[in-house]
Amino acid sequence: MSKTDVLIVGAGPTGLALALWLTKQGVGICIVDRSAGPGETSRAMAVQARTLELYRQLDMADDVVAKGNPNPAMNMWVRGKRQARVSLADAGEDITPYPYLLVFPQDRHERLLIERLEKLGVTVERRTELVSFEDHADHVSARLKRPDGSEEVCEARYLAGCDGARSPIRHGIGAGFEGGTYRQVFYVADVEVGGLEPAGEAHVALDSADFVMVLPYGHDNQSRLIGTVRDERADRAESLTFEDVGREAIDNLGLTVGKVNWFSTYRVHHRVTDRFRSGHVFLLGDAAHVHSPAGGQGMNTGIADAINLAWKLAAVVKGQAPDSLLDSYEPERQAFARKLVQTTDRLFTFATAEGGFANFVRTRIAPLFMRVAYDIDRVREFMFRVVSQTMLEYQDSPLSAGKAGSVSGGDRLPFVRFDGGDNYGSLSAIGWQVHVYGAAKFDLRTWCERHGIALHEFAWRPEHMQAGLARDAAYLLRPDTYVALADPHGSPDTLGRYFAERGITPAA
Repeated sequence: MSKTDVLIVGAGPTGLALALWLTKQGVGICIVDRSAGPGETSRAMAVQARTLELYRQLDMADDVVAKGNPNPAMNMWVRGKRQARVSLADAGEDITPYPYLLVFPQDRHERLLIERLEKLGVTVERRTELVSFEDHADHVSARLKRPDGSEEVCEARYLAGCDGARSPIRHGIGAGFEGGTYRQVFYVADVEVGGLEPAGEAHVALDSADFVMVLPYGHDNQSRLIGTVRDERADRAESLTFEDVGREAIDNLGLTVGKVNWFSTYRVHHRVTDRFRSGHVFLLGDAAHVHSPAGGQGMNTGIADAINLAWKLAAVVKGQAPDSLLDSYEPERQAFARKLVQTTDRLFTFATAEGGFANFVRTRIAPLFMRVAYDIDRVREFMFRVVSQTMLEYQDSPLSAGKAGSVSGGDRLPFVRFDGGDNYGSLSAIGWQVHVYGAAKFDLRTWCERHGIALHEFAWRPEHMQAGLARDAAYLLRPDTYVALADPHGSPDTLGRYFAERGITPAA
């Protein structure tokens, strides 16, 4: 019998991210996967700004950006004419250090995560399958089938199900997975193209219900095409080739496809589980929620699940918090997953709806709306925040309290850029910390020093007020960098009560 703190089943981006964050915090893990190695192809392409912000905690953001392809704009095409161009750089420059859509294919992404994990001394145990598990009073016992056919029992304090949309672990805890399946069949093709203008930017064509997205990501004009297959062709999805897909939207983009490196089809579901936690068992990523690829949210949402859960597991395993802290994982992540499924469902339904009126709205009204709306700063920023996941907040969480300025407990800390830097530098640390914009009170400094919490003071600037921060207030940040407590008075007593009421010890 082997023992570990956390057994992670599934070595996709979600499982690998969970393994990395737990290992970085000194938690013992075992990560297994039934496959022989990481995937050779990928559907997920986008790495959103919020994910890159959090990758700073692993000193990995710059590496991901260097290996990926930052797309600075999204272009909308209708019937061979570009009707709108949304500059992500303009929309997000005051919101995040990463004001673009980073295209970095999942297969390459996984390999980078594996390399980082191996540098920390952890190897994915391949061709290893979870046969069964039992949840006991203080641990989970899991039976694993090894590559040679032998079986052994792994005893873990917690079990993390990162095992995909068909998750045996989800079935094992009896969790529901309500939702539906889109009737359209999606295709994804890795191609080398010519004629794309402007090159290096993302493009979407909305011609009737023939939808296609083009994401450039590499050298030699390498791009990923994502589209839908309709009519009777959808009934024979498994036998389709690239020659079978509709060409109207592709031709209207002016694309010439010189080479198809690989092509595959798949069906997409829109579902959210009714339980993210059952005893010592947790569900993350596709095991907990699946949805349309509209907006490039899926992989990023799974990684966010992992980061949300990792610091809480670390605190409980180290005896710094009661097991009840883990109860916050489900309401925080489930609420976002449900909202995300609703949003992406509406977007995809709009993009692929059939009929004369739907075509008129999509090809005439929507481009006009985009052009007009994009000229309005607030609308432009709102659109970027939604796609980049920088709008995600946990205000309704039991871990969120207080408000100072326009920033509430549960919010993402506003990003403020100033000469020579920004206020996000300290967020590379995984741990509780306090930010004060202005001057911290002497007793607050003393309290933070006594409790081992880093205190970061920023000289007051007009930019801080514009971002919604209050002068001399104390912003307590969780280890995943979200605001836990916003206290306009900057009182150490308020911070002390926050931890005491939740039974959390901020530092070992």
